[in-house]
Amino acid sequence: MRPKATLKQIAKELNVSVSTVSKALSNSPEISEPTKIKVQEFAKLKNYKPNNIAVNLKSKRSKTIGVIIPNILNPFFAKVFSGIEKTANERGYNVITCITNESLKKEIHTMDMLSNGTIDGFILSISQETQKEHEIKHFKEAIADDIPIVMFDRISTDVNCDKVIVDDFDSAVHAVTHLVKTGCKRIALVSNIDNLSVGELRAEGYLKALEDNNIKIDESLILRVNSDEEFDEKFPGFFDVKGKKIDGVFALEEHASVTAMKAVLKGGFKIPEDIQLIGFADGVWSRRLTPSLSTVSQHGPEIGEAAAELLIDRLEDKSEDGPEYQTRIIKTELRQRESTRKL
Repeated sequence: MRPKATLKQIAKELNVSVSTVSKALSNSPEISEPTKIKVQEFAKLKNYKPNNIAVNLKSKRSKTIGVIIPNILNPFFAKVFSGIEKTANERGYNVITCITNESLKKEIHTMDMLSNGTIDGFILSISQETQKEHEIKHFKEAIADDIPIVMFDRISTDVNCDKVIVDDFDSAVHAVTHLVKTGCKRIALVSNIDNLSVGELRAEGYLKALEDNNIKIDESLILRVNSDEEFDEKFPGFFDVKGKKIDGVFALEEHASVTAMKAVLKGGFKIPEDIQLIGFADGVWSRRLTPSLSTVSQHGPEIGEAAAELLIDRLEDKSEDGPEYQTRIIKTELRQRESTRKL
């Protein structure tokens, strides 16, 4: 491996000042174009690499965003990340991504680890354990230390920061109303995310849609649990389709959607003739299933782009107090496929 040159060595060999070399490498307008080219080419030849830690300490900026997501296997978070990375790169920022695996302890550790000057701010979605414990101290401490946070999807209303959400309640109302309009009268609700804020909002939307359409709420048609494991344990006993005469299913997450569809088909029912299904989150399985699954699409890339814009705008704002905190709402879309009848 070739030894890396330093600013002092380059300056000595080119017979210029260290300041001139530094400015030439940062493309400063104070340095003439011929000098810039000479310094930059020589630095490349000598395998010069800038000391990013020193640069960050001097500028007090790392131009890096920390992204914390709770579950790498959920395709929704992958879509959000693609939007974050796109906008960050366009505006000259790097991205460091960490996964909490739904753990509060890991979430706290990750924020502590990155808050030492590695990143300028966080974009994050709260872990299941964090929401269950209602623990927000680590978020407030970061903000108090002038490290801004943008929360998306799973948020805490008790933390004063920028947020990007979808219209979970309204989109659930719209989805269930669609089932009603296409003839469904006994609509089951299945949820494996009842401990999350988004799960609660979607369930409330389901109940509101039934109320608006004068359909009596039947608790025997509702399964609300907190995890995939608990859902898989309780779902077989719950989903006695013949006994309950279910004609519609609204599932609040992709795992619940896929499991419900398999149960309907295994029971010998036709989709959508006998039972219609709508899921939440437009993952790859929704399109690949047979029949394909109608879903509420959350527009993950748009959420990511909006979150990155909010954070970078705050980081680059020169005013003393910074802009007022915003909550941006990204509209969802009901994507009708083969599991529902057309209006």
